[in-house]
Amino acid sequence: MKQRKIPLRKSVVSGEMHPKRELVRITRSKEGVVAIDPTGKMPGRGAYVALDPEEVQTAWDKRVLDRVLEVSLDDAFYEELLEYVRHQKARRELFGNGK
Repeated sequence: MKQRKIPLRKSVVSGEMHPKRELVRITRSKEGVVAIDPTGKMPGRGAYVALDPEEVQTAWDKRVLDRVLEVSLDDAFYEELLEYVRHQKARRELFGNGK
């Protein structure tokens, strides 16, 4: 059986390529609304961050998403993103890789 191609995306924080399932997508709509996109299908400009709390903390400290998405994000959004990433990482460790 032919092996499926794994889509890769680049993390805006580290610049490293990762499988799409190991990243979280952040979107900015045309109206300027920024949201976490768990499905990866929301319309708008997207930026990917690895599912690693340390990488999200680095993005928060350096305001990487503010620059990439060309908006001013408040600390509440970064806190929500950090909680989301911690939750997803815990789920992956509990239930196995990628499910």
